[in-house]
Amino acid sequence: MLLSKVLGVIVIARNGDRFNYYQDPFTYAASNTETTALGEVESHNLGSFLRATYLDSRSPSYIEGVRSDLVDNSEVKVRVKAGVEGTVVFDSAIALLQGLFPPNPNNKIVLANETTVVAPLGGYQYVPVETVEPGNDRSLESWTNCPNFDKHIQDFYKSADFKKKSEEAQPFFKGVKDYVFGRPANLENIWNIYDYINSELTHNKTYAHRLPPTFIEQARHWANYHEHGVFSDKDIHGVGNIAGRTLLHTILTSLERIAFNGDPLQFMLVETTYQPFISLFQQTGVLDEHPELKGFPNYASALAIELRRGSPPDVRDFVRFRFKNGTSNFQDVHVFGHHADIPVTEFIYRAENAAITSNRQWKEACGLGSGPYDVLGRVYESQGGFTGAYVFVGLLGLFFLHKLVKRVRARRESRLRLEGDEGIRQDWFNRLTRRGALPGPPRLLPCFLDCSHYYSFH
Repeated sequence: MLLSKVLGVIVIARNGDRFNYYQDPFTYAASNTETTALGEVESHNLGSFLRATYLDSRSPSYIEGVRSDLVDNSEVKVRVKAGVEGTVVFDSAIALLQGLFPPNPNNKIVLANETTVVAPLGGYQYVPVETVEPGNDRSLESWTNCPNFDKHIQDFYKSADFKKKSEEAQPFFKGVKDYVFGRPANLENIWNIYDYINSELTHNKTYAHRLPPTFIEQARHWANYHEHGVFSDKDIHGVGNIAGRTLLHTILTSLERIAFNGDPLQFMLVETTYQPFISLFQQTGVLDEHPELKGFPNYASALAIELRRGSPPDVRDFVRFRFKNGTSNFQDVHVFGHHADIPVTEFIYRAENAAITSNRQWKEACGLGSGPYDVLGRVYESQGGFTGAYVFVGLLGLFFLHKLVKRVRARRESRLRLEGDEGIRQDWFNRLTRRGALPGPPRLLPCFLDCSHYYSFH
């Protein structure tokens, strides 16, 4: 597949460096945090790297036909996670886009009076960004407010392997107590221990001089074990993989759009946090060949999912996974037991049944049933920035305001991005007619994206 050409790419990127923040070990409700200048630089560098890889015509991975000087908003779509770490993820997305589409003096307009006006900052390019709120779209934050996922965490903590690892880690926890300042030093809380040590080691010169050697490596080792256990499952359909299951739908629908000649989409960016990486690597079997990737990726990491077209005589479309862990270069990682690119039809066949495609399916996976559920209920209860909103809602006791809120909520429900089955259009896909297409009936891929209809593989 060395001679294949890139038709388009889906990039899943992790946010850049930020200040320390807390995640509840049992529910993953989280505190506020802020991005840093270092994080913005990391994400900007990632954007520049992606530009050199996919938007430079001299690159072997150049996306055929994409416009690279000035952004064509019909060719590029950006979705940004707006739940926990939301402001950091948003800042990282903006910084990445600044590197992907840097200022260009050709970003200008000639007015009727023949005056030429160049966009601010030397031709800054403003790329539209869609923020994905967990209150109405669970595709990028599916693990909060999910009772079955909370139970999965509890079961992991009760497992024999976790108890064994907890005993093995006791020497580290005894040694690290003096450096975490009252934070619980146990395996359940290891993510918060690691995050605190890593943040202080990066930002606090005094702390960096005091921390004993190997402590950060030990903390990372145990945090990798912990996060992999929480955000993975042996069964591809398991609730432990829920972070990947909801994102899979976006991936599949984007591949479908890129493959359809009538859709201009060629570059899809999903800016998110670390959790989906863990689930996707587990679900797709990447860890079978790359056990070193078990755990969470570094800041400003990226997973690129390329849609490629083979050269004659095999002109089928293939999918290639490439992973960039922080500042490293891309490395090819193969999925579902393949040792090369996988036909797109096989990838869809293997992945689609694990994808969660609607709020209703998410509720069922989480054990919430199909009845009404306020998905905003507890998502932000630990985030001070949203406290005022809840106080305001609580004060709406007067009857006429109550009626107004009901009408607003009704309109909001009608705009949910993840619709229930009754709201999904039942347009069947045309049969996959490319050479090598798998047998069987056509398949539905409902849309997380702003799709007014579904696109067939032609």
